[in-house]
Amino acid sequence: MPKLSKIITRGLLASVALAVMPMAAQADEWRYAFEEALNEVQGVYATKFKEHIEENSDHTVTLYPFGTLGESADIMEQAQSGILQFVDQSPGFTGALIPEAQVFFVPYLLPQDEEQLFEFFRTSKAINEMFPELYAEQGLELLTMFPEGEVCLTTQEPVEKPEDLNEVKFRVMTNPLLVEAYAAWGATPTPLPWGEVYGALQTGIIQGQENPGFFLESTKMYEVTNVITCLGHNNFTTAVMANKDFYDGLSDEDKELVQNATQAAFDYILEYQKGLQEEALKKIAEAKPDMQIKTLTEEQRQPFMEAAGKVEEAFIGMTGESGKEILDQMKADLEAVK
Repeated sequence: MPKLSKIITRGLLASVALAVMPMAAQADEWRYAFEEALNEVQGVYATKFKEHIEENSDHTVTLYPFGTLGESADIMEQAQSGILQFVDQSPGFTGALIPEAQVFFVPYLLPQDEEQLFEFFRTSKAINEMFPELYAEQGLELLTMFPEGEVCLTTQEPVEKPEDLNEVKFRVMTNPLLVEAYAAWGATPTPLPWGEVYGALQTGIIQGQENPGFFLESTKMYEVTNVITCLGHNNFTTAVMANKDFYDGLSDEDKELVQNATQAAFDYILEYQKGLQEEALKKIAEAKPDMQIKTLTEEQRQPFMEAAGKVEEAFIGMTGESGKEILDQMKADLEAVK
């Protein structure tokens, strides 16, 4: 039965060929949630990340802006459980999960000079070598961290010295070190989820909060406060992460794809931010001409800076030797970019 024999042989050859041929890359949908709107800094970063992935593979990335999947705590849980493949969340919300990440809330640690700041985030050993290990312990692959803009206070009354914050109920993220910072300045720190802040300011439950200029403008925080004060104390930092099991399970090709998309979006977002703070404060002044917008002088900042020493001590007390190592390395990294 030569004909049947030929058919069997051809079938076996075809099976072998399929077995040794590299399988075509499977097109997957990856889910990515973040803490801001699509047109805000995290959303702009995520959009650039998505574009790079989709232009260079058959994968698709579905973006979930703030509110679509709940509050910050919700999207972190979803990322850790694998419901989400990617998440962008500030260390301000991961402070309870990764205490060392609170280092970004030690006042006056990060430089105000934009070029120094950007170079620090590009080259920091603390960010690129030490933090990934801490995030991995929580089931997260740290892809990158980047700054979002100088943080300013919005209040009902002018703030020129720490005493002006006495007994002011000031909203903070659910971050123990941020609580310490505002307590050191005499305020009454009040942790609140972001979704409740506008209403709480409107009804007087709180009298102040802090955020970068672009966020104050886009969320219209100026509508329910009277004064914006820039103390020069911090620059809002955020972290982009992947679920670690998902990331570890990727092919080498897809890992390289994710890393390249991360770098492309990182480079883009730093360029995007140039002049963003000034532009946002200008828009606020135009929208509300009687809004007081003030940047404190070096002399006015001194009392706030002196109180920052207590916050640094509190950070080391909360985190022990690992926190001190992170802080010392960050200081060395910052010194290297001056």
